[in-house]
Amino acid sequence: MILQDKLPFIPWMDARTARLPGIQPLEPGDWLRVDEAFAAQMAERDRLIANVPQDVWAETPQGHAAARELYAMVLDKLRTTPGYDIRLTEVLRPDGVVVPLDPDSPMRTLGRLVQEDLCLMEANGSGEHVLTAAVLCFPASWTLAQKIGRPLTAIHVPVKAYDQAMARRVQRLFDAIRVEQPMWRMNFLIYDDAELHQPRREGFPRPRPVRRDLVRVERQCLVRLPRTQAVLFSIHTWVVPIRKLPPDAAAALLELYPA
Repeated sequence: MILQDKLPFIPWMDARTARLPGIQPLEPGDWLRVDEAFAAQMAERDRLIANVPQDVWAETPQGHAAARELYAMVLDKLRTTPGYDIRLTEVLRPDGVVVPLDPDSPMRTLGRLVQEDLCLMEANGSGEHVLTAAVLCFPASWTLAQKIGRPLTAIHVPVKAYDQAMARRVQRLFDAIRVEQPMWRMNFLIYDDAELHQPRREGFPRPRPVRRDLVRVERQCLVRLPRTQAVLFSIHTWVVPIRKLPPDAAAALLELYPA
């Protein structure tokens, strides 16, 4: 069981982030995080990438240029991140694991370097952004194979709150993101299963939790890549026991999701 001890931010306790879509400005460069679950999460990412690569990373021909640009951006960012040692052909991670660098497989390599899942969205000429490349080790009730190559509206078909009005708002947001002003948001749900890799195909909703003992929170960042103009959608996942939350935050969360 891979758990964190605390949340860096409690989104349901802040009016700015409690309601959809809850988008906020992000400090430039603050789209990668290292937390106390780094070693355990990275070991799980290594296992998934080695054993089920077809389930956790994908890249379309359109997405290769953006994937290469993101690869360079992440390595540049890690050069100044404590605990990383960036070498000519490999990277020493903060947990002591050495990862070979493979620029010809950028998304797979990045999936072994950072805790975040990384999804690249690119404009397709018809007014929507399409998922063109991704490493997705920790999906929360969606399946990469079903979403790769699809536009935002098709990706969000199973999401009840994602109606036409929401789709227009999200697309306007993707169109408006500037290189110099990334954005972030968080979502949260109660879980009774700490498993990080939870893919589900469309039409198979997540079962209602039997127990209300964990909260799973995603910090999602939106970053415009300067050269290809692709939008990076990064996802950092926390799973925290509700009993470890501040009492007022735990009570407010349980009120939102009554038994």
